[in-house]
Amino acid sequence: MKSNYQNSLSFFGKTRIALVLLGIIPFLLVIYLFVYQRTDITDMIVLFAALALFSILAGFSLLRRSADQIIRLSLETANIEGGEMLEPIKIKGDQELNDIAEHFNSVIAKLYEAQRGIKEQSVQLMLYARDISQSYKKTKEEVELRNRLSRYVGENLVEKLLQSKDDMRFENERRALTILFADIRSFSTIAEKLEAEEVVSMLNQFFNIMVDIIFRNNGLLDKFVGDQFMAVFGLVPSINRHSFDAICAAIAMQAATDELMRERAKEGKETFEVGIGINTGSAIVGNVGSENRMDYTAIGDSVNTAARLQQIAKGSEIIIGEETYRQTRNHFQVKKRGKLQVKNKSEPVMCYEVIW
Repeated sequence: MKSNYQNSLSFFGKTRIALVLLGIIPFLLVIYLFVYQRTDITDMIVLFAALALFSILAGFSLLRRSADQIIRLSLETANIEGGEMLEPIKIKGDQELNDIAEHFNSVIAKLYEAQRGIKEQSVQLMLYARDISQSYKKTKEEVELRNRLSRYVGENLVEKLLQSKDDMRFENERRALTILFADIRSFSTIAEKLEAEEVVSMLNQFFNIMVDIIFRNNGLLDKFVGDQFMAVFGLVPSINRHSFDAICAAIAMQAATDELMRERAKEGKETFEVGIGINTGSAIVGNVGSENRMDYTAIGDSVNTAARLQQIAKGSEIIIGEETYRQTRNHFQVKKRGKLQVKNKSEPVMCYEVIW
């Protein structure tokens, strides 16, 4: 590329002019005067001194002006480096200095543009960080919710609960449900024969099996009361009627209890039987309790009836109410037990025994 720094407006051109003024012109004049003009020595010295002085001052002035421009450019760039100046460098000087200032301004403009881009990216990253933090918080809350739910419903149902949160309401409401009560028969007699540690171990072994069956059949564990427990069917979405799920769970419970008792008998341990009562009807579900302790449970006459049917059931029996029978009569073999007087009920209750 052809250089533009050869003219008189450039520092290089001014330097050549200054050198000519400082050295070459006075030297040529001296030669000319001595050779051609034959000027006497006195006039020559005076003229030479004046011309030399003029040349030196003119050359010095040119160099000083260029030096001042360089100093000014240096100060301008120093101000930008210190952050005291945001405006482009404006300098009128030698061609080289003007070009340097122009290139510097171009670099500064690109740096400012890059800085704006970095700031925008920083803001975007902060937004991403906020979103990630919120997602992490939400994920953590979901994990905690899963852990809490898994204590009451099976792992296979936790996902259903979370996915159907729009359809499942956990405030107080009246719903059609099926309630199951199960109780160990003659538990007090068995407990008297065993040490406390053995009783707890037996109950834990039994409850682990029973609760797993409840979960597999779309039920929710409501509560344990000593050797008795309550399960609710109908709160978790199911492809079957909740009454069907409850009877399936009850049959599986009795079969599992028989198998468990056979194993305990082989080991010489105490055995027992379980009575199960099931009833279908309307109940109120919601948070019941105090400000310090709340339970999400079902209450109502249908719940009380299920509890009474469980009291009627003997060991290894499954007793169901009228509505439960009506909804499932084509799926299970049942035997009519007739109308039985149930505690705290003014009218007899028609009930049936499931043959399993």
